[in-house]
Amino acid sequence: MRTIREDAQKIIHSSIESVLPDIAVKRALEGLSFRGKVIVVAIGKAAWNMANAASEFLGNRIQKGIVLTKYQHSQGDIKNFTILEASHPLPDENTILGTQEIIKAVANLAPEDTVIFLVSGGGSALFEKPAGNLNLADFLEITDQLLKCGADIVEINTIRKHLSAVKGGKFATMCAPAHVFTIALSDILGDRPDSIASGPTCPDSSTCQDAFAIAEKYQLSLSEEMKKQLSIETPKVIHNNTMQITGSVNELCLAAAKEAKALGYTPIILSTFVDCEAKEAGHFLASIAKTIQKDGFPLKPPCAIICGGETVVRITGKGKGGRNQELALSAAASIAGMENIMIGAVGSDGTDGPTDAAGGLVDGKTKEKLLNLGMSINDILRENDSNRALAAADALVITGPTGTNVNDLYFLLCKDK
Repeated sequence: MRTIREDAQKIIHSSIESVLPDIAVKRALEGLSFRGKVIVVAIGKAAWNMANAASEFLGNRIQKGIVLTKYQHSQGDIKNFTILEASHPLPDENTILGTQEIIKAVANLAPEDTVIFLVSGGGSALFEKPAGNLNLADFLEITDQLLKCGADIVEINTIRKHLSAVKGGKFATMCAPAHVFTIALSDILGDRPDSIASGPTCPDSSTCQDAFAIAEKYQLSLSEEMKKQLSIETPKVIHNNTMQITGSVNELCLAAAKEAKALGYTPIILSTFVDCEAKEAGHFLASIAKTIQKDGFPLKPPCAIICGGETVVRITGKGKGGRNQELALSAAASIAGMENIMIGAVGSDGTDGPTDAAGGLVDGKTKEKLLNLGMSINDILRENDSNRALAAADALVITGPTGTNVNDLYFLLCKDK
């Protein structure tokens, strides 16, 4: 007889499997013809997998290819491709060097040439050239502020676009007069094209006024050069780009629901727009668990409550963790003592924050395990040290880099008593 944890693991595996980019990239390329040179540029955490799929489909038609992905996310050589790795979520020197290589690769192209631009989550941090007289230190400072203040991904990208030489449609202008065909895995709630990896090839809907409003909202500390660059408007019209979105959190949640049903649970997708603080999302899922067990709402057991999105974490300590681990640990505190309940939070890319975990799986015994080890969940959350606590409770989800990135999956499983 399967355990509830085994069911949870199967749901995680099946849902991530459904949004791997290989088939989607090949499908997007079907029927296309190219007259001139074909340059393939892939950025983001899923860049290697997307580039490999393009290579398998196009073969020697690719004149040059570049992959720029997160450290340890490449999986070997790809014919005609240069494989580059850099830091995420904060850029480093290799970020700048890799971006410069990409810019060189698309220089001096002709109107009949094509740049196939493969984009996945993490692209905003991995693909960067500071605008004007800004440098890497400036970007580290402002990115660190944005990650710690609780700004959501759209707000973060609005600032990034105005401080970057390649974001907010600026990369498309570098490729001109060649045409750009952008294939994107969306890690943005609502799939806004100009927000996926900060929209390097898309007209930017955000304005200078929006950027300054976000800076004011979060009381960001801006240098004079930052203020100068925030005052320069991004492109509002792009004529040389076609974009196709090949995957999103909707597909992730639908696949989770399908697997849950196959395992005998009645599933419901509650939301694909979860974007609150991670700890609050954990409390909310726990409150649904209590309602199900007490009153049978919104479903009677066995059931699966499924959500997707991207929460935020307010940094108050110096520990190690990520938004999914923090969500799971927060839920563990609220479901303590409950039986036949499991709550999971997993990043589809397989990495949660600066850790090797994808997220966490907790149940009614997790809190007790930690207390027996002398660990208080409240203290751990204050220190943002969820990774250490979940590791101690054997509650981490480890998938390794998955090759995709379409936001996060949150779910609650409730079995019969």
